[in-house]
Amino acid sequence: MYQDEETIYHLLQQEFTLNVPVTIKLFFYGAGCINNQVNDIVRHALTNFFHCTASFVETDLMAAARSLCQNSEGIACILGTGSNSCYYSGKEITRHVAPLGYILGDEGSGADIGRKFIADLLKSQLPDHIIDRFFKSFDFTPHQLLEHVYKKPFPNRFLAQFTRFIHENMDESILRNLVKGSFKEFFDRNVSQYPESQRLPVHFTGSIAFYFEPLLRESANESGFRVGIITKSPMEGLINYHIQS
Repeated sequence: MYQDEETIYHLLQQEFTLNVPVTIKLFFYGAGCINNQVNDIVRHALTNFFHCTASFVETDLMAAARSLCQNSEGIACILGTGSNSCYYSGKEITRHVAPLGYILGDEGSGADIGRKFIADLLKSQLPDHIIDRFFKSFDFTPHQLLEHVYKKPFPNRFLAQFTRFIHENMDESILRNLVKGSFKEFFDRNVSQYPESQRLPVHFTGSIAFYFEPLLRESANESGFRVGIITKSPMEGLINYHIQS
């Protein structure tokens, strides 16, 4: 989204050190690859660098869909730092609810769960023993937390890091309910907009889906959806998809 073809090419020269002695066909998936104009910039840089016969550039959501659904139709979702979802026909993404980022959306994501947690923490909506445990675990003052969120880069990543603390304290019902509430919002505001979700399994990839799998499945059942595959990363399924294809 923010780099031109020349910049991407020079970054590849600096970072990619493996020798590729044969002509290859290359598939690239990226979170910012959302339209033809951006994709062409990435494609040209990759083609020039790797001297490949063909290169294909797609969004990371397509990577998730191909990894999770292979060549079958399904609902494919990403729950990591951010969240995303789509209906995948088995060949193409034909319906997509805009995720809108961690301020307006990203329900069920690490950033959303972290944001809700820090807000409850700073408004004293959590029991004292959880608040005390948090400040013993993290070297932040309330002022520093606010500074990171409002003044420093990548506040979504900053907020998402606190899901590890939440996961370590899943015996606390108030934290379990916080996570489940975020997941239910994801189902209500995203998955429910795909009519196919009433008959098809809903698949997930991403660290939040993977580590909070029991709560995710519980939330799905209570919201009337059936969860299928959950993976931490799309890579294994994606490799299988391309081998089979």
